[in-house]
Amino acid sequence: MGKLTIEELRKIREKAKRSTNLRDAQGKAKITVHMGTCGIASGAREVMDALLDAIDRYGIRDVLVTTSGCAGLCSHEPMATVEYHGSPPVKYAKLTPEKIERILLEHADKGHMVEEYALAIGSEKMS
Repeated sequence: MGKLTIEELRKIREKAKRSTNLRDAQGKAKITVHMGTCGIASGAREVMDALLDAIDRYGIRDVLVTTSGCAGLCSHEPMATVEYHGSPPVKYAKLTPEKIERILLEHADKGHMVEEYALAIGSEKMS
């Protein structure tokens, strides 16, 4: 598995824009796929591709998709964080394409956390 090229990143971004409503406060949920080098090496690219494909396949328009760098928990990659409107964020670990599709359909679309894939609940921000 090689590095993501600028063109591949552009295609991911454009596909996400077509598949989601990116206006502020319009999405009921946001999924952030952690795409640091450790995540990519562990399969985050495949997880992102599966997520975007599932969004297209199911016609989901109100879930935002973003990426971030390393979440600092390399041994748990690939990872994604789901922020569902009105609920604390949930960090999911050791993802596969099948797991991210279930997380999309159950948590991001319906608000039901998928407990068996969850690593942590809540924000890691210090107050």
